[in-house]
This record gives sequence, structure tokens and C-alpha cells, in this order.
Amino acid sequence: MTRLVTDPAYLQHLAGPMHPESPGRLRAIHQVLEAAPIAGVERASPRHATREELLRVHEAAHVDRVLALAGKDAQLDPDTAMSPGSTEAALLAAGGASQLVLDVLKGEVDNGFALVRPPGHHAVAGNAMGFCLFNNVAVAAEAARAAGAQRVLVLDWDVHHGNGTQASFYSRSDVLFCSSHQFPFYPGSGAPTEIGAGEGKGFTVNVALEGGMGDADYGAVFHEVFLPRALQFRPDVVLVSAGFDPHRADPLGGMDVTERGFAAMCSAAKALATEVCGGKIVLLLEGGYDLDGLAQSVHACVEVLAGARKEEFPGGAGRAAMKAIEATLAAHK
Repeated sequence: MTRLVTDPAYLQHLAGPMHPESPGRLRAIHQVLEAAPIAGVERASPRHATREELLRVHEAAHVDRVLALAGKDAQLDPDTAMSPGSTEAALLAAGGASQLVLDVLKGEVDNGFALVRPPGHHAVAGNAMGFCLFNNVAVAAEAARAAGAQRVLVLDWDVHHGNGTQASFYSRSDVLFCSSHQFPFYPGSGAPTEIGAGEGKGFTVNVALEGGMGDADYGAVFHEVFLPRALQFRPDVVLVSAGFDPHRADPLGGMDVTERGFAAMCSAAKALATEVCGGKIVLLLEGGYDLDGLAQSVHACVEVLAGARKEEFPGGAGRAAMKAIEATLAAHK
């Protein structure tokens, strides 16, 4: 069984008029999922993240700041705003993602997709950033570790580098962070030479891609870098920061990925999870701002999770992708 975690409260986070991270994103996803139901999929409501869960990732001052803004409007940075419903949405996003991961670890469901907002992978320990209030995937990874998972893989295919997630685990060897992203691009981090520090050296893997990369290019990244490294790491659970802004129609990104490409990425990640950890995989919604591209790509990934679809990457990766892969491999040699 595949579980989708979502809630109407996620629609009450309003980042501002004309802001790309709008409630319309989730509405579009739900419309497509309802129009084309997928067998073997159930829905569940989220719970709030506990203070203890949030403090594993965030500084107390940041948690208190977000909690104090409940019911208020606020501008936290040039890109990140809060409305009266934002604190509730953020608590349910981090808590819903964490509980879904715990339920998958317990075997209550096979896998899942946390259809949450606001997104999370830019949020750092002490601040909100880049549309993100709490770092949902980092909070969920820490929940998995606290529940007994020895090793957690966080795979981030958003078009923007997950700087907050990287920072959370940069000096640790129990979480492997693998990111493919457009570079140089917001937020400016994610160079291939960023490989971790101290005990975490080698456990941060960045593939920095120039714009225009398509399905075959991402396939090369997976087959040449992410999958071999993850097989070596052998995680107990696979978490995916599933951003759909590498879609060819996305207004914020510059990539050329299609619905098939996202289905292939999800298929590869699911096959990895099946091989190393009994299929325990959870996707968490990050970016994606072309409503149709986002909704169709999410639907394709849910089909993959539920066993209704399996997609392979097309061949023919370009020279630019191979050059980026070589730079990553050289940094980790």
C-alpha cells in the first residue's frame, strides 16, 4: 500500500499574491490524482511535528520565531513570507513527513508520498529560506534515525540545491545526501567539491548541472553516481526531496525533464530501496511551479510507488552531463 499524506491546512499557507509557491500547486496535484485514481493508494492526515523533532534540526530561536508568528502575516526574507495559516501548515508538513517515514519503517505501509507545503529543503538551522520554513526532509531523516534507522539516504532532485539539508548533515556519516541541481543557480551552493567534512567527508554528493539537461542526462547521473554510491551506503530508508521544477515547462528552472524522466527517477530510487531496505521509500514534495507539469509528474511518481508503472531512462546523455558527472567523481576519488 502507498500512503499519501496531505491536508487542507496546507492550502492555508499563503506566500503572497503572484508568488509561485501557491496553494494552486496542491490543488492541481489533487485534481489529477482524483481524475485518474491509482489502485493501492490510500490517504492519511498529518500530525504536528513535536518541538523535540524540530529541535533535532533547527535552533530553538528559529522554532520559537515561527511558532510566535501563528495567525500573523510576516516577511522572513525576500522570497519567504508567512500568512495566518503558515505556522500550522509548517508544523503539519514536518510532522506529516516524519510520521509517514516512521509508518514506512514500521511496515504499516510499503511506501509513501508526503504532499506537503510549504517545502523545506532550503530551511537552515537558524532561518527560513527560499519558500521554506522548516526543513521537512531533515526533520524526517532525524525522526528515522531516532526510531532506529542506522543509515538514511536523502536524494534531492529539485532544480535548486538543498542547501539546508546539506548543512544539516555535512559532518555526519549516518545520512548520505545526494543532490542533482542546476548550477550556478539559487541558492549558490552545491558545487561538486562540497563533499562533506570530518566524519561526513564523502557523504555529501553534489552533481552540479548546467541548464538544459533532460531525461537521459539525469539517467546518467543516477546510474553513474547516485545508485552506485547508495548501494555502497546501503540505507535503511530512502527519502526523496521530490522537486518537480526541473520540468521542461517550469517557470523558475532551466531544465528539460519530462514526466517520463521523473517516473524514471522514482523507478530507480524505488528499485534501490527494494534492493537494500525492503522497499522503504518516502517522497516529500519540494518545488515545482508549472501546475500541469507538476501534477502530471507527481501522478507518474505515485503510479511508480503503487506498482502501476515502471519507467526506464532513455539513453544518450550529453557531453555537459558527463562533464558534471566526471567533476563529482573526481571530487570523491
